[in-house]
Amino acid sequence: MRYHRLGRTGLYVSELCLGTMTFGGEGFWKVVGQLGQDVADDLVRRSLEAGINFIDTADVYSEGKAETILGQSLKNLGVKRSDVVIATKVYGSTGKGPNDRGASRGHIMDGIKRSLERLSLDHVDLYQIHADDRITPVEETVRALDDLVREGLVRYVGCSNWSAWKMTKAVGIAEHRGWARFETVQAYYSIAGRDLEREIVPMMESEGVGLLVWSPLAGGLLSGKFGPGAKEEEGSRRASFDFPPVDKDRAWACVAAMREVAAAHDASVARVALAWVLAKPFVTSVIIGAKRMEQLDDNIAATELTLSADEMAKLDAVSALPREYPGWMLQQQGGDRVPKPFKKGA
Repeated sequence: MRYHRLGRTGLYVSELCLGTMTFGGEGFWKVVGQLGQDVADDLVRRSLEAGINFIDTADVYSEGKAETILGQSLKNLGVKRSDVVIATKVYGSTGKGPNDRGASRGHIMDGIKRSLERLSLDHVDLYQIHADDRITPVEETVRALDDLVREGLVRYVGCSNWSAWKMTKAVGIAEHRGWARFETVQAYYSIAGRDLEREIVPMMESEGVGLLVWSPLAGGLLSGKFGPGAKEEEGSRRASFDFPPVDKDRAWACVAAMREVAAAHDASVARVALAWVLAKPFVTSVIIGAKRMEQLDDNIAATELTLSADEMAKLDAVSALPREYPGWMLQQQGGDRVPKPFKKGA
């Protein structure tokens, strides 16, 4: 297990992060997973044993139950607080009122208190705005987060699913005001969904923002259980919840190429898909979720799979993004002035 610097901070997190979306199974989240306390304890224990020190959750997962289960797991396992980095998120609807969602100062202040109560913690290490609030001014959101950092309720802040321009604006405001800045963005990225390479990756390289990847297997689509030559598993998450949206033709081409690489390494397709993401220099940590121990073990094994330069080139080629403007013009006009490769924090 390797550890990477979180954004521009002095905090190091494991290259894999345990996701808790499968904990609880309440409401909408039932289709994702319905794990109870005992199974959650086992998954958290195994993750810690493997060297994972980073766990991600959110106030809306299973209507708050995921946070409660995670907090209880930390107690049950006797985890030393300084040995684990806990991240949670705020934005989604947590009630029926008009102010029970969003990135307003009010919802953020209410959200952190409730999350800490469910987690049974006095602080979280990373607090993230879960989605883009098009109503609340960025200044209001960033100032509220800074106040939480100053109060000691939150150590670092980040966002999820924001556009590059808005993250740049938020970072600029924070640095101008001397407020806590976004250190991370949590975003969808997989070999079948490389869209963030167009605008978000250049922004991260410029501003020193770390990437936390969600759904590196595209909701299970890249597990090897789907596509040509595979039979869709009945009851699987992807079969009942077709998300995130993926160009299936491009995805199946990726799966076919990964099957060949997997066979050469005696590994699963899922392990190859994770290894490809882990090899990208701009990735800080990859969030993995599991319903069963064997799934978790296979995901963890991806940290030990090193793809050769030829294999990476082959997978990069089959998954390459279609050319779009202004990308092709920028490349044509500025090809003689290429920046140095982005490197993870040492």
